[in-house]
Amino acid sequence: MGTSMQRRQPQATSGLITLQDDPTEGDEVEMHSGPSLPEDILCHIHSFMPMRDAARAACVSHAFLRSWRCHSNLNFSKETLGLNENACGKDAPGRVFYSKVDHILKKHSGIGLKKLKILIDSDYSAKDSRYLNSWLRIAVAPGIEELTLILVPFGAKYNFPCSLLSDGSGDSIQYLHLARCSFRPTATLGGLRSLTRLHLCLVRITGDELVCFLTHSPALERLELRSCDKIVCLKVPRLLQRLNYLEVSGCAKLKVIENEAPNVSSFAFGGGNSVQLSLGETLQMKSLSMSRCGSIFYARAELPSSMPNLEALTVHSHTEVWQRYMKNVSVFADPADLRQMRGLQHHKLRSVSITGFSSAKSLVELTRHILESITSLECLTLETPQSSLRCSDRCNKSGKCSPLAEDLLMEGRRAVLAIRRFIEPKVPSTVKLRVLEPCGCHAV
Repeated sequence: MGTSMQRRQPQATSGLITLQDDPTEGDEVEMHSGPSLPEDILCHIHSFMPMRDAARAACVSHAFLRSWRCHSNLNFSKETLGLNENACGKDAPGRVFYSKVDHILKKHSGIGLKKLKILIDSDYSAKDSRYLNSWLRIAVAPGIEELTLILVPFGAKYNFPCSLLSDGSGDSIQYLHLARCSFRPTATLGGLRSLTRLHLCLVRITGDELVCFLTHSPALERLELRSCDKIVCLKVPRLLQRLNYLEVSGCAKLKVIENEAPNVSSFAFGGGNSVQLSLGETLQMKSLSMSRCGSIFYARAELPSSMPNLEALTVHSHTEVWQRYMKNVSVFADPADLRQMRGLQHHKLRSVSITGFSSAKSLVELTRHILESITSLECLTLETPQSSLRCSDRCNKSGKCSPLAEDLLMEGRRAVLAIRRFIEPKVPSTVKLRVLEPCGCHAV
């Protein structure tokens, strides 16, 4: 009478690792003991594997199975789990996603988890918040360092459970990235004492709630706010002594930015011209990016005296240089008497980039002024109007740029002529000039 052993292989369909069954339960499983390495080294190696590879290893090795249950880096998305319509059969990929993630996290020991990323790009409804709450309760524990929760579906409504961060549970978090949810911290919650980077995108949070949270996050070094439309007044408290990077863009209702943090050296802003900017101490500012109406005037009138140590400047300002409807005088229409602007010189600025460069006379004058007044300049980049999707973009499968309106294409070519005629002769030998012309994909 013979005996048989049923060997279970990792279940895979089009890259999908099911992990629905525990390899140590149920039927007999033929598993390998795994490499004879110290457990801490094995766990370290396992943590660098992509999710699917780490799961496969856990299905065939006792050593990696133990490591899987305390895996330190969990990244959940349809892509990392190999979910697609072919792999999921009759079930919707979104439903399978919740089932898989729920199973994996409930099997996790809760020990050793340092990074958790959850990306939900479809099939989200209010009832699914129970899954998110359960997953976060498992993940937010002493030792967690990075937490990312991104909800992609438009109209997704989820209230991040701030209470999970209280009582020291979130004190080890260094990076927090939330997208398309509500984040409503209170004074009783406090902050995250180890937090060095906070990234909020499409998050419903008020200015008062944010400043309350920031006040209790003294280790913060980077603050990024994008399209957080509940913020009207942004106040960055002085006690954020380590904050060196501040980015604010697309916050529709924002009226005031008041920065009191003394060591911000990099500031990026994109928004309306009506937003009042009070940046506090700016002598240490080294990098500035502005995308708003009036940016060029601001750069010309304010920067020489307020930011003398600036090293990198990026300016976006459609209304001042937009030539599509020829609202600005072209340098070719009136090439005589190009104005020279006298004033303070910059001795720190090393890189200047201007996108949407046109043949506007005032823009040519500004560019010449930059070359004449910035003695430390190393690189000047002038980018003419470009297609929204370029042939060089990885996501572009056609190999060709998306169409560019004929008038924009013509203005791009005028801009190149203006650069060759009026700007190139002024470029010192110590400065590298980079000109991004309209792509050759476009018909002449």
